Amino acid sequence: MSAHVAPLVIAAAPNGARKTPNDCPALPVTADQLADAAATCQQAGAAMFHLHVRDAEGRHSLDPAHYARAIDAIRARVGDRLVIQATSESGGRYGPREQLDAMRALQPESVSLAVREAIGRPEDEEAAADFLSWARTQAVSVQYILYDSGDLARYRALVARGVIPGRRHWLLFVLGSYAQARDATPGELLNFVTPDWPDETPWMVCAFGPREAACALTAAGLGGQVRVGFENNLLLPDGRSAPDNAALVANVATGAQAIGRPLADAATLRAELNGLLWEQG
Repeated sequence: MSAHVAPLVIAAAPNGARKTPNDCPALPVTADQLADAAATCQQAGAAMFHLHVRDAEGRHSLDPAHYARAIDAIRARVGDRLVIQATSESGGRYGPREQLDAMRALQPESVSLAVREAIGRPEDEEAAADFLSWARTQAVSVQYILYDSGDLARYRALVARGVIPGRRHWLLFVLGSYAQARDATPGELLNFVTPDWPDETPWMVCAFGPREAACALTAAGLGGQVRVGFENNLLLPDGRSAPDNAALVANVATGAQAIGRPLADAATLRAELNGLLWEQG
């Protein structure tokens, strides 16, 4: 009998905090555009939608009112067929407390939180611990973003001290760098997924640059989850401009089929995330 193969979670990251339609005319920024992107990405194989919203001037925003408009539009199109994840990214505009306060007001289904931004300093730890305890009680699933091995060490120290509750969490490893204009390579995974990596810890990868698909499929082959989209990359593997986010999702979905990993749907992902919340109780 063949061993069980965990379904692959594909998250679509359609826009990010910094790109604009000047970078890519197909980049979705309005609520209606985001709803359209969510629908096509879900049909292409995504189980999660990683959401950034903009203010009236087109700038990155954490305003719960902007989020609510986009989430309502997405839910009207896809119902519960996607896990919608809000970002708490600072985008150069928000401090740690502002990030956490915005997410507390929004109370999203899921939130991504960069350890170095929100809990990077000792003075951030008390507020972060309070927020993370609240998130657990409100069934808000937190994904912890780690940019390098230093962030991984910081995450482990925060877990050991109880600032981050529980022992098993959902992690996102970032390959490449926007700030340093450095394209990702699959080998960077070795900075995170070492031979002693605990198999039971769920992890996801996103990768900056044209090797996004190669990094995603390497992660998929190692048992990880993947996040793809215009936030990190605008190109198909052959170098052509991707017509939309769904094309990037579909490319990875096809690759997953080739390596024998079925795709997870939103219900499967929710069950896994609820299990993590229960363990942290």
